[in-house]
Amino acid sequence: MAKKTQRNCYMGARKSARERLKGFWDVFEKEDTVLVCINADPDAVACALAIKRLLRYRVKCVTIAHPNEIRRLNNVSMVERLKIPLERLGNVKVQEFTKKVLVDSQPCHLPVFEKIEFNAIIDHHPVKGEYEPAFVDIRPPYGSCSTMLVEYLRAANMKPSVALATALFYAIKVDTQDFSQQALLADGISFRYLFNIANRNLVKKFELADMRRSELKYFNVALSNLTYSKGRFYTHVGKVRSPDILVNIADFLNHVDKIDWVLVSGIHGEKLVVIFRCDGYRKSAGKLAERIFSEFGSAGGHKEAARAEVPLKNLPIGAQEFTTNTLKRLTTRHMK
Repeated sequence: MAKKTQRNCYMGARKSARERLKGFWDVFEKEDTVLVCINADPDAVACALAIKRLLRYRVKCVTIAHPNEIRRLNNVSMVERLKIPLERLGNVKVQEFTKKVLVDSQPCHLPVFEKIEFNAIIDHHPVKGEYEPAFVDIRPPYGSCSTMLVEYLRAANMKPSVALATALFYAIKVDTQDFSQQALLADGISFRYLFNIANRNLVKKFELADMRRSELKYFNVALSNLTYSKGRFYTHVGKVRSPDILVNIADFLNHVDKIDWVLVSGIHGEKLVVIFRCDGYRKSAGKLAERIFSEFGSAGGHKEAARAEVPLKNLPIGAQEFTTNTLKRLTTRHMK
Protein backbone atom coordinates (compact mmCIF):
# COMPACT_ATOMS: atom_id res chain seq x y z
CA MET A 1 0.00 0.00 0.00
CA ALA A 2 1.32 3.41 -0.93
CA LYS A 3 2.44 5.80 1.80
CA LYS A 4 1.12 9.21 2.66
CA THR A 5 1.64 11.63 5.54
CA GLN A 6 -0.21 10.67 8.69
CA ARG A 7 -1.67 14.17 8.84
CA ASN A 8 -3.76 13.47 5.75
CA CYS A 9 -5.52 10.58 7.48
CA TYR A 10 -7.50 13.25 9.31
CA MET A 11 -8.76 14.88 6.10
CA GLY A 12 -12.32 13.74 6.86
CA ALA A 13 -12.35 15.69 10.12
CA ARG A 14 -11.84 19.00 8.31
CA LYS A 15 -14.60 18.55 5.77
CA SER A 16 -18.36 18.80 6.00
CA ALA A 17 -20.48 15.66 6.12
CA ARG A 18 -21.62 16.25 2.54
CA GLU A 19 -18.04 16.63 1.32
CA ARG A 20 -17.01 13.40 3.05
CA LEU A 21 -20.01 11.59 1.60
CA LYS A 22 -19.23 12.80 -1.91
CA GLY A 23 -15.59 11.79 -1.53
CA PHE A 24 -16.68 8.33 -0.43
CA TRP A 25 -19.22 7.88 -3.21
CA ASP A 26 -16.69 9.02 -5.82
CA VAL A 27 -14.62 5.91 -5.10
CA PHE A 28 -17.25 3.61 -6.59
CA GLU A 29 -18.76 2.85 -9.97
CA LYS A 30 -22.01 1.16 -10.95
CA GLU A 31 -20.43 -2.19 -11.89
CA ASP A 32 -18.25 -2.48 -8.77
CA THR A 33 -18.41 -5.50 -6.53
CA VAL A 34 -17.53 -4.28 -3.03
CA LEU A 35 -16.00 -6.16 -0.12
CA VAL A 36 -16.41 -4.51 3.30
CA CYS A 37 -13.88 -5.92 5.78
CA ILE A 38 -14.41 -5.74 9.53
CA ASN A 39 -13.00 -7.16 12.73
CA ALA A 40 -16.47 -8.14 13.85
CA ASP A 41 -17.84 -6.40 16.95
CA PRO A 42 -21.06 -4.35 17.34
CA ASP A 43 -19.53 -1.10 16.09
CA ALA A 44 -17.86 -2.69 13.06
CA VAL A 45 -20.95 -4.73 12.12
CA ALA A 46 -23.24 -1.69 12.37
CA CYS A 47 -20.85 0.41 10.29
CA ALA A 48 -20.63 -2.26 7.61
CA LEU A 49 -24.43 -2.41 7.43
CA ALA A 50 -24.55 1.38 7.05
CA ILE A 51 -21.99 1.24 4.21
CA LYS A 52 -24.10 -1.40 2.50
CA ARG A 53 -27.06 0.98 2.74
CA LEU A 54 -25.03 3.92 1.43
CA LEU A 55 -23.91 1.91 -1.61
CA ARG A 56 -27.31 0.45 -2.45
CA TYR A 57 -28.13 1.19 -6.10
CA ARG A 58 -24.63 2.65 -6.57
CA VAL A 59 -22.70 -0.59 -6.98
CA LYS A 60 -23.43 -4.09 -8.22
CA CYS A 61 -23.20 -5.81 -4.83
CA VAL A 62 -21.75 -5.47 -1.32
CA THR A 63 -20.38 -8.33 0.79
CA ILE A 64 -19.43 -7.99 4.47
CA ALA A 65 -16.63 -10.27 5.66
CA HIS A 66 -14.73 -10.76 8.92
CA PRO A 67 -11.66 -12.85 9.83
CA ASN A 68 -12.51 -13.38 13.51
CA GLU A 69 -14.94 -15.84 15.02
CA ILE A 70 -17.86 -14.16 16.76
CA ARG A 71 -17.95 -15.72 20.21
CA ARG A 72 -19.42 -13.18 22.62
CA LEU A 73 -23.11 -13.94 23.13
CA ASN A 74 -24.17 -10.28 22.98
CA ASN A 75 -22.66 -10.06 19.49
CA VAL A 76 -24.07 -13.42 18.40
CA SER A 77 -27.50 -12.27 19.55
CA MET A 78 -27.17 -9.00 17.62
CA VAL A 79 -26.21 -10.76 14.38
CA GLU A 80 -28.89 -13.45 14.70
CA ARG A 81 -31.79 -11.24 15.78
CA LEU A 82 -31.12 -8.60 13.13
CA LYS A 83 -30.40 -11.28 10.52
CA ILE A 84 -27.16 -9.58 9.47
CA PRO A 85 -25.54 -11.23 6.42
CA LEU A 86 -21.87 -11.90 7.20
CA GLU A 87 -19.20 -14.01 5.54
CA ARG A 88 -15.94 -15.36 6.94
CA LEU A 89 -13.07 -13.60 5.18
CA GLY A 90 -11.32 -16.91 4.60
CA ASN A 91 -14.29 -18.13 2.56
CA VAL A 92 -14.33 -15.27 0.03
CA LYS A 93 -11.96 -14.60 -2.87
CA VAL A 94 -10.74 -11.10 -2.05
CA GLN A 95 -9.07 -10.60 -5.43
CA GLU A 96 -12.39 -11.03 -7.25
CA PHE A 97 -13.85 -7.86 -5.71
CA THR A 98 -13.21 -4.64 -7.61
CA LYS A 99 -13.31 -2.40 -4.50
CA LYS A 100 -12.45 -3.04 -0.85
CA VAL A 101 -13.48 -1.02 2.19
CA LEU A 102 -12.10 -1.30 5.73
CA VAL A 103 -14.27 0.09 8.51
CA ASP A 104 -13.75 0.48 12.27
CA SER A 105 -10.18 -0.73 11.83
CA GLN A 106 -6.90 -0.02 10.08
CA PRO A 107 -4.70 -2.32 7.98
CA CYS A 108 -2.05 -2.64 10.69
CA HIS A 109 -4.59 -3.89 13.23
CA LEU A 110 -4.55 -7.41 11.79
CA PRO A 111 -2.00 -9.20 9.56
CA VAL A 112 -4.78 -10.35 7.23
CA PHE A 113 -5.79 -6.72 6.59
CA GLU A 114 -2.21 -5.71 5.76
CA LYS A 115 -2.34 -8.00 2.73
CA ILE A 116 -5.37 -6.24 1.23
CA GLU A 117 -5.18 -3.04 -0.80
CA PHE A 118 -8.16 -1.03 0.38
CA ASN A 119 -9.88 1.69 -1.63
CA ALA A 120 -11.48 3.31 1.44
CA ILE A 121 -10.81 3.34 5.17
CA ILE A 122 -13.24 4.72 7.76
CA ASP A 123 -12.24 4.47 11.42
CA HIS A 124 -12.22 6.21 14.81
CA HIS A 125 -9.17 4.57 16.42
CA PRO A 126 -5.83 6.38 16.81
CA VAL A 127 -3.89 6.52 13.54
CA LYS A 128 -1.35 3.69 13.49
CA GLY A 129 0.07 3.99 9.99
CA GLU A 130 0.27 6.02 6.81
CA TYR A 131 -2.30 5.16 4.17
CA GLU A 132 -3.16 6.32 0.68
CA PRO A 133 -6.27 4.63 -0.63
CA ALA A 134 -8.70 6.70 -2.67
CA PHE A 135 -10.58 7.71 0.48
CA VAL A 136 -9.53 7.93 4.15
CA ASP A 137 -11.64 9.22 7.03
CA ILE A 138 -10.06 8.54 10.43
CA ARG A 139 -11.33 10.57 13.38
CA PRO A 140 -9.86 9.34 16.70
CA PRO A 141 -11.78 11.77 18.95
CA TYR A 142 -15.07 10.05 18.07
CA GLY A 143 -16.34 7.59 20.65
CA SER A 144 -17.85 5.32 18.02
CA CYS A 145 -17.30 4.74 14.32
CA SER A 146 -21.07 4.27 14.04
CA THR A 147 -21.47 7.96 14.86
CA MET A 148 -19.48 8.77 11.73
CA LEU A 149 -21.68 6.49 9.61
CA VAL A 150 -24.83 8.11 11.00
CA GLU A 151 -23.43 11.42 9.75
CA TYR A 152 -22.90 9.89 6.31
CA LEU A 153 -26.47 8.56 6.23
CA ARG A 154 -27.93 11.90 7.28
CA ALA A 155 -25.83 13.74 4.70
CA ALA A 156 -27.27 11.35 2.09
CA ASN A 157 -30.82 11.98 3.38
CA MET A 158 -31.15 8.25 4.04
CA LYS A 159 -33.27 7.41 7.05
CA PRO A 160 -32.01 4.08 8.43
CA SER A 161 -34.35 1.12 8.69
CA VAL A 162 -35.31 -0.06 12.17
CA ALA A 163 -32.75 -2.89 11.91
CA LEU A 164 -29.93 -0.58 10.84
CA ALA A 165 -30.85 2.06 13.43
CA THR A 166 -30.94 -0.61 16.13
CA ALA A 167 -27.48 -1.86 15.16
CA LEU A 168 -26.02 1.68 15.12
CA PHE A 169 -27.75 2.65 18.38
CA TYR A 170 -26.40 -0.45 20.16
CA ALA A 171 -22.91 0.11 18.71
CA ILE A 172 -22.71 3.65 20.07
CA LYS A 173 -23.87 2.42 23.49
CA VAL A 174 -21.22 -0.30 23.51
CA ASP A 175 -18.27 1.75 22.26
CA THR A 176 -18.93 4.69 24.58
CA GLN A 177 -20.01 2.37 27.43
CA ASP A 178 -23.23 4.34 27.73
CA PHE A 179 -21.22 7.56 27.41
CA SER A 180 -19.02 6.81 30.40
CA GLN A 181 -16.00 6.58 28.07
CA GLN A 182 -14.56 8.99 25.50
CA ALA A 183 -17.30 10.60 23.47
CA LEU A 184 -17.98 13.81 21.59
CA LEU A 185 -21.11 15.89 21.23
CA ALA A 186 -21.33 14.28 17.79
CA ASP A 187 -21.80 10.88 19.43
CA GLY A 188 -24.65 12.24 21.52
CA ILE A 189 -26.31 13.86 18.50
CA SER A 190 -26.20 10.62 16.48
CA PHE A 191 -27.41 8.62 19.47
CA ARG A 192 -30.38 10.97 19.97
CA TYR A 193 -31.21 10.83 16.25
CA LEU A 194 -31.40 7.02 16.42
CA PHE A 195 -33.32 6.96 19.71
CA ASN A 196 -36.83 7.03 18.25
CA ILE A 197 -35.99 4.83 15.24
CA ALA A 198 -34.17 1.94 16.91
CA ASN A 199 -35.94 -0.95 18.61
CA ARG A 200 -34.69 -0.32 22.15
CA ASN A 201 -36.33 -3.45 23.54
CA LEU A 202 -34.25 -5.49 21.12
CA VAL A 203 -31.13 -3.65 22.29
CA LYS A 204 -31.91 -4.80 25.85
CA LYS A 205 -31.98 -8.37 24.54
CA PHE A 206 -28.46 -7.93 23.11
CA GLU A 207 -27.19 -6.44 26.36
CA LEU A 208 -28.66 -9.17 28.55
CA ALA A 209 -27.57 -12.10 26.36
CA ASP A 210 -24.07 -12.39 27.81
CA MET A 211 -24.08 -15.80 29.46
CA ARG A 212 -24.84 -19.43 28.68
CA ARG A 213 -26.71 -21.56 31.22
CA SER A 214 -23.70 -23.89 31.36
CA GLU A 215 -21.55 -20.98 32.55
CA LEU A 216 -23.50 -20.46 35.78
CA LYS A 217 -21.26 -23.07 37.42
CA TYR A 218 -18.35 -20.63 37.21
CA PHE A 219 -20.22 -18.19 39.45
CA ASN A 220 -20.54 -20.94 42.04
CA VAL A 221 -16.77 -21.53 41.89
CA ALA A 222 -16.01 -17.80 42.01
CA LEU A 223 -18.22 -17.23 45.06
CA SER A 224 -16.82 -20.32 46.81
CA ASN A 225 -13.27 -19.04 46.32
CA LEU A 226 -14.08 -15.39 47.03
CA THR A 227 -11.74 -13.61 49.46
CA TYR A 228 -12.36 -10.16 50.94
CA SER A 229 -9.63 -7.88 52.29
CA LYS A 230 -9.60 -4.11 52.89
CA GLY A 231 -12.39 -3.28 50.45
CA ARG A 232 -11.08 -5.69 47.81
CA PHE A 233 -12.54 -8.87 46.31
CA TYR A 234 -10.24 -11.59 44.97
CA THR A 235 -11.26 -14.86 43.35
CA HIS A 236 -9.65 -17.44 41.08
CA VAL A 237 -12.06 -19.47 38.97
CA GLY A 238 -9.68 -22.02 37.45
CA LYS A 239 -10.16 -23.26 33.88
CA VAL A 240 -12.85 -21.46 31.86
CA ARG A 241 -14.18 -22.02 28.34
CA SER A 242 -14.02 -18.30 27.57
CA PRO A 243 -12.40 -15.24 29.23
CA ASP A 244 -15.75 -13.48 28.84
CA ILE A 245 -17.11 -15.34 31.86
CA LEU A 246 -14.36 -13.77 33.98
CA VAL A 247 -15.51 -10.34 32.78
CA ASN A 248 -19.12 -11.18 33.72
CA ILE A 249 -18.08 -12.33 37.19
CA ALA A 250 -15.93 -9.23 37.75
CA ASP A 251 -18.75 -6.91 36.67
CA PHE A 252 -21.17 -8.76 38.95
CA LEU A 253 -18.89 -8.45 41.97
CA ASN A 254 -18.23 -4.80 41.14
CA HIS A 255 -21.89 -4.09 41.99
CA VAL A 256 -21.31 -4.85 45.67
CA ASP A 257 -21.34 -1.77 47.91
CA LYS A 258 -18.11 -0.52 49.55
CA ILE A 259 -15.87 -2.62 47.30
CA ASP A 260 -12.95 -0.60 45.88
CA TRP A 261 -11.27 -3.31 43.83
CA VAL A 262 -12.35 -6.54 42.14
CA LEU A 263 -9.76 -8.97 40.78
CA VAL A 264 -10.93 -12.14 39.03
CA SER A 265 -8.57 -14.66 37.44
CA GLY A 266 -8.91 -17.85 35.45
CA ILE A 267 -7.07 -20.13 33.05
CA HIS A 268 -8.05 -20.07 29.38
CA GLY A 269 -6.04 -22.25 27.03
CA GLU A 270 -2.39 -21.69 27.80
CA LYS A 271 -2.87 -18.32 29.51
CA LEU A 272 -3.72 -16.89 32.89
CA VAL A 273 -6.32 -14.13 32.42
CA VAL A 274 -6.89 -11.54 35.15
CA ILE A 275 -9.75 -9.02 35.06
CA PHE A 276 -9.50 -5.81 37.10
CA ARG A 277 -12.37 -3.54 38.15
CA CYS A 278 -12.44 -0.39 40.31
CA ASP A 279 -14.21 2.97 40.41
CA GLY A 280 -11.35 4.79 38.67
CA TYR A 281 -11.35 7.52 41.32
CA ARG A 282 -7.75 8.23 42.34
CA LYS A 283 -6.84 4.77 41.13
CA SER A 284 -6.18 3.12 37.77
CA ALA A 285 -6.93 -0.50 36.96
CA GLY A 286 -4.88 -0.20 33.77
CA LYS A 287 -1.75 1.02 35.55
CA LEU A 288 -2.13 -1.61 38.26
CA ALA A 289 -2.42 -4.39 35.68
CA GLU A 290 0.73 -3.13 33.97
CA ARG A 291 2.70 -2.89 37.24
CA ILE A 292 1.83 -6.43 38.21
CA PHE A 293 1.82 -8.39 34.97
CA SER A 294 3.55 -6.48 32.15
CA GLU A 295 6.86 -8.28 32.79
CA PHE A 296 5.12 -11.67 32.38
CA GLY A 297 2.70 -10.95 29.51
CA SER A 298 0.34 -8.32 28.12
CA ALA A 299 -1.50 -6.02 30.52
CA GLY A 300 -3.31 -2.70 30.48
CA GLY A 301 -6.64 -0.97 30.15
CA HIS A 302 -8.62 2.02 31.39
CA LYS A 303 -8.83 3.62 34.83
CA GLU A 304 -11.84 1.59 35.89
CA ALA A 305 -11.34 -1.61 33.89
CA ALA A 306 -8.29 -3.59 32.81
CA ARG A 307 -7.06 -7.01 31.79
CA ALA A 308 -3.88 -9.04 31.88
CA GLU A 309 -3.02 -12.15 29.88
CA VAL A 310 0.03 -14.14 30.90
CA PRO A 311 1.33 -17.29 29.19
CA LEU A 312 1.35 -20.09 31.76
CA LYS A 313 4.99 -20.82 30.97
CA ASN A 314 5.87 -17.32 32.29
CA LEU A 315 4.23 -17.84 35.67
CA PRO A 316 6.53 -18.41 38.66
CA ILE A 317 4.27 -21.32 39.67
CA GLY A 318 2.25 -23.89 37.75
CA ALA A 319 -1.36 -23.38 36.74
CA GLN A 320 -2.52 -26.07 39.17
CA GLU A 321 -0.91 -24.27 42.09
CA PHE A 322 -2.42 -20.89 41.22
CA THR A 323 -5.21 -20.05 43.70
CA THR A 324 -7.15 -17.07 45.00
CA ASN A 325 -4.47 -16.62 47.66
CA THR A 326 -1.83 -16.55 44.91
CA LEU A 327 -3.77 -13.82 43.11
CA LYS A 328 -4.07 -11.84 46.34
CA ARG A 329 -0.38 -12.26 47.18
CA LEU A 330 0.75 -11.21 43.67
CA THR A 331 -1.37 -8.08 43.61
CA THR A 332 -1.55 -6.78 47.20
CA ARG A 333 2.00 -5.43 47.34
CA HIS A 334 1.36 -3.30 44.24
CA MET A 335 -1.88 -1.74 45.53
CA LYS A 336 -2.12 1.47 47.51
